[in-house]
Amino acid sequence: MARKKYIVSLTAEERKELEQLTTTGKVAAYKMNHARILLKADTNQEDGGWTDQAISQALDISVATIERVRQRFVETGLESALSRQVQQQRKPRRLDGSQEAHLIAMTCSEPPEGQARWSLRLLAERMVELEVVESICHETVRQTLKKNDLKPWLKECWVIPPESNATFVYYMEDILSVYTRSYDSRYPVVCFDETSKQLVKETQVPLPIEPGQPPRYDYEYERNGVNNLFMFVEPLAGWRHVQVTDRRTKHDYAQQMKYLVDERYPDAEWVTVVQDQLNTHDPSALYATFEPQEAKRILDKLEFHYTPVHGSWLNMAETELSVLARQCLDRRIPDQPSLQQETLAWEQRRNAQLRTIDWQFTTEDARVKLKRLYPSFQP
Repeated sequence: MARKKYIVSLTAEERKELEQLTTTGKVAAYKMNHARILLKADTNQEDGGWTDQAISQALDISVATIERVRQRFVETGLESALSRQVQQQRKPRRLDGSQEAHLIAMTCSEPPEGQARWSLRLLAERMVELEVVESICHETVRQTLKKNDLKPWLKECWVIPPESNATFVYYMEDILSVYTRSYDSRYPVVCFDETSKQLVKETQVPLPIEPGQPPRYDYEYERNGVNNLFMFVEPLAGWRHVQVTDRRTKHDYAQQMKYLVDERYPDAEWVTVVQDQLNTHDPSALYATFEPQEAKRILDKLEFHYTPVHGSWLNMAETELSVLARQCLDRRIPDQPSLQQETLAWEQRRNAQLRTIDWQFTTEDARVKLKRLYPSFQP
C-alpha cells in the first residue's frame, strides 16, 4: 500500500472542534464530510488513523477528495481543509496593445456616476459597451492591470494612527522618553514582546550538502503544532532572553514577569518594562495567577510603559524578534525541544557578542517627521 503523502496530525483542540462540528447538524454537508475525513485520518488515534480506502468506503467519498482534504490541511491549515476547493479558472485571453491601452486609460479615468471606484467586472462591461472587444472576462482585466501595477478596485489600508491623535502621541513620547535613560543596573529598562512559530516535521531525511549541490529537503512535511516565544531585550546591556511556551495566556505572561523580577533582576530597585497593548499584557494577570501578596510583591518592582496602538515599531523587542526570525527561525523546526535548543544557542551567541541596540529616533524627530499626528492649535 502506498504511503500517505500528507499526514494528518490533529491537536486536542482541533479534534474537539471537528467533533463538535460533526454533531451540530447545522453546517454544510461538504464541511461535515471534510471534518469526518480529518477525524478518521488523524494519526494520533490509537490505531494510527484510517487508510484512505477505508475512509472512502465508510463515508462514500472518493479517495481523490480525501487526498485533497489532507493536502490542504497540511499545507494551509484546518480552515482551508474544511472549505470548498476553489476551482481553477481557464486561462484568460490576452489583450493586444491597442486594447490594453484602452483598458489602462479607462482605469485611470473617473469611475461612472454612482460608483466609488472601478471594479474588475465594471471595466470588463465597459470595454464591451465601447466595442473595444467583443467579449472579455474580469480575470483578463485583473491580469492585465496586475501586469501594469494598476489596482483601481483597491483601497489601501495601513495600520497607522489617524491624524491629530493625542493618545498615540502620549504613548509614543512616553516610550521615547524612557529610551533616553542612561544605563543603570539598579533600574534596568527591558523591552518585552512575543511571537509564534509553526513546528514542522520532516517526513523524509534531507539530503546533505555536496559539491555543486545545496542541501535538499523533500516538499512533504508534517505539521506539529505551534509554540509561543516570549522575548526579553535589555537594549543598553546587550542582553536578550527567549522563552518558549505552549501558549500565550495571561498566566504565561505573569510567569514571565515573575522570572524578570526573581531570576533576572533580583537585586534591582525596579525594572522598567516596555510592552505592547495586548490584552494579555495586563498587570492584573499577576493577581489572576498568584496570591495577592505575591502579585503585589512582583508588581512593586515593575514599572510598565506601553507602546501606542498601531505603534508596536516603538518596541525594541520587536526588532530583536525580527533578527531571531531571520537568523534562527527561518527553517523547519520539528518540535518544542528542538525549538528551545535552537533559540537558546542563538540567544547565547547574541549575548556573548553583547549586541546592543542604538535607538536613534527621538522626541524631537517625532515632532518633525510625525507632525501630522500632533493636534494643531490656533494662536
